[in-house]
Amino acid sequence: MQIEKFDTGLKGQESFKKLNITPQENFDNKLLVRGYINSIIKGGVSKLEANLDKSFSKEIKVNCFYPLNEFSGLQDFKDKFWTPLFEALPDIERREQVVIGGAFRDKIQVGSISILSGTFKKPLFGIKPNNKMVNLKCCEVHELKKNKIVESHILIDLLDLIFQTGINPIRKSRGSEGFWLNPINCDGVNFFEKDMKVSEESLDQSLTMQRSLNIKPELEAKSDKELKEKLINHPQSEFWHDKMIWYGPSGIGTTRTLEGFVDNHQLPFRKTFKERNYWKLGHYCELGDGKFSMTAGWHSIQAIYGSDDWLGYKATNKNITMRVMDFYHHDEGKIRENWVPIDLIHILSQIGIDIFKIIKK
Repeated sequence: MQIEKFDTGLKGQESFKKLNITPQENFDNKLLVRGYINSIIKGGVSKLEANLDKSFSKEIKVNCFYPLNEFSGLQDFKDKFWTPLFEALPDIERREQVVIGGAFRDKIQVGSISILSGTFKKPLFGIKPNNKMVNLKCCEVHELKKNKIVESHILIDLLDLIFQTGINPIRKSRGSEGFWLNPINCDGVNFFEKDMKVSEESLDQSLTMQRSLNIKPELEAKSDKELKEKLINHPQSEFWHDKMIWYGPSGIGTTRTLEGFVDNHQLPFRKTFKERNYWKLGHYCELGDGKFSMTAGWHSIQAIYGSDDWLGYKATNKNITMRVMDFYHHDEGKIRENWVPIDLIHILSQIGIDIFKIIKK
């Protein structure tokens, strides 16, 4: 089975002028964005307005998790996202796990995985507090222009927060719930890769693996046993490390090895979404940075919810879209780790499952 070669980036942007930045410029951009976000967190409410004004364009475009969704403007960003976050977690801290930078097409971008920790004191985005320490998985992509952030994509795993308060409003996860590990054998935050070839090879490996996912044995397999065998021997197997870890969002969970990934996520996902297009719109972000890479799409995956195999809910045959990021760590020539934030509550809302209505009961 041959892997098709095609452009996975956003469609309709063929006239862009490709940006090239040096490793030093990339490192400086990462330091700048890290400094902005960490200053906002450390400065708290008293310095919030000044820190936001220093970090973001007044016309900032924000793409957030459900139920915040998309909006624009610095005042709305403050009122809808930052102020509720500080009110809910007054002693909030931010701990970075992975920071990746680079240029994609005509955009300079910095992506990150972090944990926002604090004591959950007041309601947050419709979730009741438990007055205990909670840890929010937060994944971000920020676009820089003239040293200010002009567009942000933010996925916080609110389903994980709900689980931490002792409520489980959905079907049991197939994988393991809980904390995402830091990268193995590597500093995912402070590294400085001078060899651009290493960065290019990392991104090329993740994109080639992703293109292989367009090969769909689920359309011909006659049983789960046959489909599992075909997925284990699928062209994707060339790219995954023997001890790979796929860190999934809450509701799906984390799995180890290709077999675990197939059993706990990929096989049921493929059965539920046999009719799907991974790059209907395409990625807004594709970065390679040393032994790390990342891709991200905002409604890039469009699919028909065709069975109850993946999440356990009755098929609706509705067309749904997905907000997804993929962070990769490349080790020993393979993809060793893959952190995958997905806005699962947004997906559930599209098939008629209102998580916030459920947790109010």
